[in-house]
Amino acid sequence: MRTPTRLLTLGLTLATGFALAVLSPRLQGQAPGFGAVATEKGGLDITGPYDVVANWPKPLSALPGHENWTWGSVQGVFAESPNRVFMVQRGELPAMQRPNARAIPEIGPSLSFPVGQAPFRNASQGPASSPPGAGGPGADPDDPKQAWQGRMGIDARWEHTIVVFNAAGDIVEQWTQWDKMMRRPHAVYVSPYDAQKHVWIVDDHSHALFKFSPDGRQLLQTIGTPGQKGADAAHFNRPTFMSWFADGSFVVADGYNGSRVAKFDRDGTFLWSTGEPGMPGGRETRLGYFNTVHGIAVDPQTRRVYVSDRSNDRVQVLDGDSGKPVDQWPVGQATNLQFLIVPADRSGVWGFTDVIGKIAKWDFNGKLLYSWGVVGDFPGAFFNMHGASVDQEGNLYVAEVGGGRVQKFRPRQGANPAYLVGRPVYAAWK
Repeated sequence: MRTPTRLLTLGLTLATGFALAVLSPRLQGQAPGFGAVATEKGGLDITGPYDVVANWPKPLSALPGHENWTWGSVQGVFAESPNRVFMVQRGELPAMQRPNARAIPEIGPSLSFPVGQAPFRNASQGPASSPPGAGGPGADPDDPKQAWQGRMGIDARWEHTIVVFNAAGDIVEQWTQWDKMMRRPHAVYVSPYDAQKHVWIVDDHSHALFKFSPDGRQLLQTIGTPGQKGADAAHFNRPTFMSWFADGSFVVADGYNGSRVAKFDRDGTFLWSTGEPGMPGGRETRLGYFNTVHGIAVDPQTRRVYVSDRSNDRVQVLDGDSGKPVDQWPVGQATNLQFLIVPADRSGVWGFTDVIGKIAKWDFNGKLLYSWGVVGDFPGAFFNMHGASVDQEGNLYVAEVGGGRVQKFRPRQGANPAYLVGRPVYAAWK
């Protein structure tokens, strides 16, 4: 005979099981989602919390005299506003439709080109892709053996290295007067702390930073010695990106062949540099040692500097006043982390990867919070991301070196704000 305690236990167990069975569908329906839009049914977050803006920008072939040409390797993008978006690229490439697949036995058996579901052209890599050659880490811009092997005017044209789009994607400014000076434009910026909105171009083959008047008519300042490499107050070794502090001082990632971060005051006077060459082969784990110093971003509140130590598949964190390394975290093998953003809302450290086509968000201790993105050349996919920017309306712009394009993404209705790359600091202008 069961005791009263055993009977009570059995009754509670049955009642609990019945309640769970009845409530289970309701609980499942109310469970919070992990997608960008929590209320959405289905979906795979292919474009994360954004919708890709179709036909943005307008094709280069719409320009007179460019009917048969398209964008080259797009290195950088910066949105001064939704109606003034800068892009830097490595010239132009012939416009092409995807070719029909054919066997290529001269290369090897069982091979064909193009490969299904894969981009058919890499705008950045290859002997006859976008000029000027000698692009990878360690490559020497002055070595003739590493120079571009294409035919100028047939395989590419060195034109429109700097252009500006409006909100509709029309070209509204063509800074072609600087094409001859540009050797390999790598990034474009306007400092958020500069009320006059001067435009900065980083050119890694020139080993220099160029500061222009806002309208692009005048070159106002050059930092570095164009055509001369080095690692001191007056020289860079293929610099890549920049980021600013609230007092107008800035840091430079230096770079493809350098192994340091350099800091300058608001007038461009050298303050300090930090960093040593790391062990080759992506094996370096020591703080302060770098292999391919690439993306860089300043936290506007703590003044810490987040640096993509790209070839070592990690982020290193520096004290922004002394340059002392204070932290690091891995980002996964073969990610090729290209670009970093710390937005004004300090929502985290946002990274833009190359090989895996992911946009990732980490907290300031390196904990992964969210990621999205797929590899491809269709609208919304990514093929070799390299730079990014956000405008005042929250639109995200992404530059692709391999894809040969810049894409514009608009926040989706109902998207989780935590999954959106925050707006940048606008301290001196809106």
